[in-house]
Parts: sequence; structure tokens; C-alpha cells
Amino acid sequence: MAGDGSGASPAQPIRSRRVRTRYPARYSAASLLWRGKRPWPRIWDSGDLGSSYDAVVIGGGVHGLATAYYLASNWGITNVAVVDKGYLGGGGSGRNTAIVRSNYLTPDGVAFYDRSVQLYERLAVDLNLNVMFARRGHLTLAHSDGALRTMRWRAEVNKHQGVDSDVIGPAEIKRLVPALDTSDAPRYPILGALHHPPGGIIRHDAVVWGYARAAAALGVEMHQNTEVLDIDVAGGGGPEGKGPGGRVTGVRTNRGDISAPVVVNCTAGWASLVAAMAGVRLPISTHPLQAAVTEPVKMFLPAVVVSGSLHVYVSQTDRGELVFGAAVDPLATYDTGGSLAFAEELAGHVLQLMPGLERMRLLRQWSGLCDMTPDYSPIIGPTPVAGFHCDVGWGTYGFKAAPVAGEQLAACIAGGQVPELIEPFTLSRFAEGRLVGEKGAAAVGH
Repeated sequence: MAGDGSGASPAQPIRSRRVRTRYPARYSAASLLWRGKRPWPRIWDSGDLGSSYDAVVIGGGVHGLATAYYLASNWGITNVAVVDKGYLGGGGSGRNTAIVRSNYLTPDGVAFYDRSVQLYERLAVDLNLNVMFARRGHLTLAHSDGALRTMRWRAEVNKHQGVDSDVIGPAEIKRLVPALDTSDAPRYPILGALHHPPGGIIRHDAVVWGYARAAAALGVEMHQNTEVLDIDVAGGGGPEGKGPGGRVTGVRTNRGDISAPVVVNCTAGWASLVAAMAGVRLPISTHPLQAAVTEPVKMFLPAVVVSGSLHVYVSQTDRGELVFGAAVDPLATYDTGGSLAFAEELAGHVLQLMPGLERMRLLRQWSGLCDMTPDYSPIIGPTPVAGFHCDVGWGTYGFKAAPVAGEQLAACIAGGQVPELIEPFTLSRFAEGRLVGEKGAAAVGH
């Protein structure tokens, strides 16, 4: 692909055409009564696995599904297979806290995530499915002078990019979220916050189902329980002809081999292992990220609240549950088991912010896998293996980027050029020394 800095020969753009989306019929409560005991039609069909496709997307999470959807809807490339070793949305897409925002630190990050927020705001109309997007507002709390300076820095970068963000004081914070303790009593008093009104939450399962249904309606095939065992590459400089300088020719799965000129890696925590199948090394480490949810209560938390100093973020769902999260576990591992240490530390930090929650009960906790890069920014676009693309390295913030990542990567694949929005995040930046440092806004800043 042009612009990837890999030295690989430019890939030929896939012949494309614009198509009009045809969605399945919408059902009402009246039609439910009329249908009686007849079963509902499946949201998407799987069918038999073909032997050849124009593109194979590895990973049936929201990033893989969005890429397939935009390939079909924006570029007319419908001969696409999405394969997942489990079920659609069974990885990070079904294990996250579904927070949406664009108040990042770098100009590249702000522009990228702002486009994603715009797509999320109209996603229900585009997919003809209620994805339950709620614009709540997003507060990133500052507990020290240094943190407050960082919030002012982020606010100015946001404003310069046309994103609504501003630093507010304790009085305004208390007005927006009365449950927060803004007094001087806590060990880490709240000195201010970066207020980002466009931020909010969305129903992650609905987004997955919406993209899957809309892509399937355009002809994209969904293949669950289909594990990729290897990626075929020809002409590379590494063992078995793989690696830089080669060209992808297909994938091998537990259900048979598939030939394809384009293979897309959208596998989050498993990204480095899948990339290695093509002979591509990624600077990614995998860490678990734990979260928890409480019993449902009456709505009282109107905004998303984040504290980087206390390593906690919390929001309230439409059902009344509080959803909590923290930083990634310190050790790199593929273990997704929960821990008592996480629950104890999380509860202590939340109670410092909102002491009134002491009687609430945690119902459950869970864990997902995060693919962390050295600069806390994603790896998206072409690789040194022609036809092999990556949409990985999202760390703790991949869900909020799914629409723009899918849209831009689809344009990259179809057009043969790296779009401006994702050019800063290509794999070649690590060799060229042009990192996009987002730790200040992405380490815990959900």
C-alpha cells in the first residue's frame, strides 16, 4: 500500500462500486402478536465457508464487523468473510464499558476519535437499529496541580480541533454530578475536571449486532467458530516465504483453507499472535483489563466520571447499574480471570469519589484482553506484507474507535492509499520514530 513506508510493492486497489444498503424489515409490537409462535428470523446467516473471497477479516468484534460493513456499504466490496474462533462480539466488544469520547491529547488522536463520535451519533440511523447512544457528558477529574495542567493542555488541543472541552472547577462539577464529594475531606480532593459534553455511553451488544446485521444484508458472510490456524504468504524474506516483501494469499482455518488477496487482523489481545502467522512482528503486549457492575438503582449519575489519579472510571447504564473499570493489570498475560484485589481496590477508590455508594452491592466482575502499544496509540493500516492489514493496538479504548477505524481502513483497502486520518497510526511509525504519545489521555481516561 502506498504510504506505509514498508518497501513492499503497492497493492492494486480492489474494484469497487457504491451500493445502497437494503436492511431487513423492521418489526413492531403489533407484528410480534401477529407472528404468534413462528420463530424470528436470524439477524445474520452463516452458511457454508467458501474457498475464495475478496477479503477475509479475522475477528468478529466491532472493529472487524465495522471494517466489513464499510467495505460493503461504502465501496461495494461484498465478497467478504468475517471469521471468528468464537462468537461475534465474544471478545473485547462484549467485555468493555462502552464509553464514547474524543477529548484526547494529541491533535492526531483528537481528530480521529472525533470522527468516531460523529459516526456513533448517527449510527442508529445508518444501521437501522437502536444502539442506545446516550450523550451524557464526560468528566476527567484532576486531583493535583500537575493533573490540572494536563487537563488545560488537553482542553486547548481539543478546542483547536473544534472539539467541545473545557476545564471546570469543583462548584460546577458538583452541580453536574451531585454525588461526587468535592470537599477538602478526601485524601485526593477534586481540584477541577476536563468537561467534555459530547462524551457518553452506548450499548456495545447493539453496536455489534447492528454492524453484523447491516453487513450481512449487503452480502458479507459471518463465520463463527472458525479459527484461523495460519496465514499464507508468498514471496516474503522470512521463513516459509513469509514476512516483509511478501504478499498474502489466504488463510487456513479449522473449517478449511480460504484464498484471498486481502486479510485484515482485527483480533485485539491476540493481535501479535495472528500477525506472527504472516511473519509480521508487532510491538504489542497483552494485558487483562477488569471491570465490574453493581445492582441497578435509580438514576443518579448523569455523566461519565474518570479519575486517572485513582485509576477508576464509572458510568450508569439505562438500567440503573453502575459500571466500573480501572487500569490494566500490571503483568502481561492472557488470563481473563477476576481478582479480589481488583474489587477491593476499585471499591476503595470509588468510595473516595462518592462515599454515598457504600451500601451498593457488586453483582459481578469480568475481564478482557487489551493490546497495548508503547505509545498508547493504535496500529492501523497496511503492513510490510502486501494485502495484510492490521486494526489493532487499541489498548483500553478500542470500542470508542470502531466506526472510524472500520470506515478508514475500508477506504485504505479499497482505494490503495492510506487515508489522512489513519496515516499517523501506521506500523511504520515505530521504525521512523514518529510516535503518537497518548498515555496522558488514554492510560485510564475512559
